[in-house]
Amino acid sequence: MSPEEVADAAAVDAAIEGELRLLDPAVRAEPDVLAGLLHPEFLEFGVSGRRWDRDAIVAALAEEGSRALDPITASGMKRTRLAPDVVHLTFVTELAGRRAHRSSLWRRTDGGWRLYFHQGTPFSADASSGAS
Repeated sequence: MSPEEVADAAAVDAAIEGELRLLDPAVRAEPDVLAGLLHPEFLEFGVSGRRWDRDAIVAALAEEGSRALDPITASGMKRTRLAPDVVHLTFVTELAGRRAHRSSLWRRTDGGWRLYFHQGTPFSADASSGAS
């Protein structure tokens, strides 16, 4: 592997690790840990259609994480390193029978890789997964 390929793999691995940590109920229940994974300028367009900033999502996920929930599963992870300091992830999540397409942009900062932007789009199990 070339040094560039090694760097690509490390960047992608860091983004995937962070994304999976964000799905962990234990992480979601810890506001400080959760905030450490999010970029200070974090923005999300949630499956509800709501726009979330960092403070709002930390508060909402910490509250959600303190309740017993079904596990969130992720599948179909696709990843691309867009630039030396930016990784794009797309995947599908399922929670209690509800599915969503997910798209995340991770940026490397002095503090490590942090989620900069996230979008969730709900879809039904019978929806086509083909290109449109």
